[in-house]
Amino acid sequence: MEFTADFTQIARAAGERWQRRAAVRNPNAECIRRGKAVEAESPERVQARLGRLAMAAKAPMRSLAVVPALAPRLTETIGLERVLGSADFVDINFVELALAVARFVGRINIRSSLGRSVGYGTGFMVSPTLLLTNHHVLDSADAAAASEVEFDYQNDRHGRPLPIVGFALEPARFFMTSAELDFTLVAVGERSSRGIALNRYGWSRLIGAEGKALLGEHLNIVQHPRGEAKQIVLRSNELVDLFDDYAHYVTDTEPGSSGSPVYNDQWEVVALHHAGVPARDGEGRLLQRDGSVWRDGMDPDLIGWVANEGIRVSSLVKYITAQSLPPAQAALRDDLLNLVPPTALEAAVVGQVADAISDTSDVTSSSAPRALGQAATWTIPLTVTAHLGPVVQAAAGVPAIVLPPAEPAPALPATAPARPSTAPAPSPQVRPALADALAELRRAAERPYYDAQADAVARAAYYGDLALPADAAAAHGALHALLESTHTSQPRYSPSQHLYPWVDLRHTRGGDDDIVSIYSSRTFSARALIETDFAIDEQRQRMRAAIVRPSIGAAEALPVDDDFLEAALPYNCEHVVPQSWFGKREPMRGDLHHLFACEVDCNSFRGNTPYFDFADFNEVIRSDCGKREPGRFEPGSGKGAVARATLYFLLRYPGLIDRRAGEYTADRIATLVAWHKADPVTEYEHHRNAAIFEKQGNRNPLIDFPDWADRIDFTRGLGG
Repeated sequence: MEFTADFTQIARAAGERWQRRAAVRNPNAECIRRGKAVEAESPERVQARLGRLAMAAKAPMRSLAVVPALAPRLTETIGLERVLGSADFVDINFVELALAVARFVGRINIRSSLGRSVGYGTGFMVSPTLLLTNHHVLDSADAAAASEVEFDYQNDRHGRPLPIVGFALEPARFFMTSAELDFTLVAVGERSSRGIALNRYGWSRLIGAEGKALLGEHLNIVQHPRGEAKQIVLRSNELVDLFDDYAHYVTDTEPGSSGSPVYNDQWEVVALHHAGVPARDGEGRLLQRDGSVWRDGMDPDLIGWVANEGIRVSSLVKYITAQSLPPAQAALRDDLLNLVPPTALEAAVVGQVADAISDTSDVTSSSAPRALGQAATWTIPLTVTAHLGPVVQAAAGVPAIVLPPAEPAPALPATAPARPSTAPAPSPQVRPALADALAELRRAAERPYYDAQADAVARAAYYGDLALPADAAAAHGALHALLESTHTSQPRYSPSQHLYPWVDLRHTRGGDDDIVSIYSSRTFSARALIETDFAIDEQRQRMRAAIVRPSIGAAEALPVDDDFLEAALPYNCEHVVPQSWFGKREPMRGDLHHLFACEVDCNSFRGNTPYFDFADFNEVIRSDCGKREPGRFEPGSGKGAVARATLYFLLRYPGLIDRRAGEYTADRIATLVAWHKADPVTEYEHHRNAAIFEKQGNRNPLIDFPDWADRIDFTRGLGG
């Protein structure tokens, strides 16, 4: 959340409470330092905590992280001291459970009524429908209605961004807020803009009972600091004070993010984080990190912080329970108070299964079993793996996954000595195609990269006596007819065969077979790229043979779908018009005019987001691949080339773009035309156009005649 006057006031109030509690907190802190944290608590709270830990130990499927060996001693006199005094030791599943619970947490993209991002916060699901965040993040129903929550804004184990899944907020269904307790509860739409079900993510229950944490215990925070990718702060916050509606916890890291859940080691929510506690002098003035006085108007990053403050869950539950609500909203509130969610592991497994089959069946969290047996091992929350060996018998609606030994998915190799390649040896089934692709690459070194004279003759013959109509709509129709009728060869999507060996090569004076990523301008070896994508083909074949998913309502098993394989093992290729917009159908999928080499991390960074031109002052996520925020992506390079490729698509395939909201609109088309004019056609694009003409029979008019852009009504290509 950005610092505002209201937020600064919240921080000041937290600082005042911190100072007022010093007389109580300091003696308790001394007990904690001496290893006698129990002496800082009342006997009733100690017994309540022991009771919750004992309950967790007796119900392992419903508990989240209690070390089983500790369970028999929990009720002994020394039991709690042992829990608090050996805090550096937790069961290894603690890390897996942390990742599982993190699925429930999303970034709040706070938008103005005009749709512009004005800030970010964190929120988390607390029922199948309701999301909890701070009042100062979403202070009104109108603010919530304009905003959205984004799940999976995080990096995978390879450091690559996952596709963001955004859900609309629906305050008309449920909205409750309190400035005093600084919380907001709001309903979330059941499906994302891409049709992904909300129940794939799970929720954390708000428990009003005592015993979730005692002074001296470590706490954990899952957050989107300053709107950045999701981060987890594990066990570095120590609970030092509980009073009234507030919890204070200290850490040596930066303050948590507004709206973040604060968990105990059993992954129960202890508090809703809402503010850092700023350092103050004897006169109550805020201090900078160097100890000098911070004044209004100065950079908030200079403030020194001494602790964090959260709103206690017990206070939130008490307030939520006391409100009088209409029947429909009361029912949603009752779900929050009464429903018991699946454990973190169960929710994560269900979510990963649903991700894996990518909406190709009706499997949801409600149809998954409560126990999946002991043979499968699930790495949460990013991938699903399995023990090697006999096939695991799957319950209804759950894939049985058994993978034979295999190398990790090959990543796009950066330019190095192009030979020898380190890609795995191809199987006999793919060797002939690989040999053909490498042979074409060898021939590329022996032929002119771009013969301008020959291409001029071919261009003249292609357009013949076409007279572009003066009417812009008619011009679009005439060019569509030409591009469609001459698209006589329609190669299926296979970039390692049709794109890398010749079409997408960059001419270098030294004769190297380099390829340049369209978004990042990184250079790669064409040979290594070809071999890598053929290795991916082979791994897909092996996975297809090894993975089955059950048919819903039928006995026979179905083969794994291509969507899952493509997500697990993607090519290093970008569709300028995302495949999801046209259902991955041919000939659009294999049309070389809108295919470009692009490493996987840039491909994932863009996702299926439409192009956009950001003003320099916008707060967006940036990388070598470009700039991004939900619904908007500006490439780091290649803007002219991707604009011309998109405009070609609007000519060749009218009606396929913008059949749904969130793709392209007339103003975005104007942006593409502006990119086309600002970034002139290069020799590389002339080479591509001529090479594609040889392979599939049609050309891109925007490359051949750049001035035609002002004479064509490209909005005629939009659907919807």
